[in-house]
Amino acid sequence: MQLVCPVCGTKNRVAADKLHFEVACGKCGADILAAAPAALSDAAFERFIAGTELPVVVDFWAAWCGPCKAMAPTFESVARDLPLVRFVKVDTDAAPQASRKYAIRSIPSLLLFEGGLERARVAGAMPARELKAWVQAHVSPGAPR
Repeated sequence: MQLVCPVCGTKNRVAADKLHFEVACGKCGADILAAAPAALSDAAFERFIAGTELPVVVDFWAAWCGPCKAMAPTFESVARDLPLVRFVKVDTDAAPQASRKYAIRSIPSLLLFEGGLERARVAGAMPARELKAWVQAHVSPGAPR
């Protein structure tokens, strides 16, 4: 399976039986399966989405947004609960190209990607149980969870 390091952007091959362990990036040594959401810039976004074979949930947010701040701990909690789904955050102010490309009109907005393609989208903060159910409902059958 191919996974992109959220720190340095290097593509890494990881055996499916190793997905439940800490996996270090071959270039920078960062844990590419860290349970915490990774922050992505415009420069890193497309490479990460296109090169990561696990499902990816993206939280488009902004530092000035109250609901975004309130949902951050929930997003982190669900990321820990679903280790075979990659969770990333994109600051809409710092990454305007990604925000524009995906027509982000309200925040927080969550997009789920599989195989580099957007599969689902929802706007607004939600509780952990609802967020987890939304992710599980939209991940393709047979995808690692």
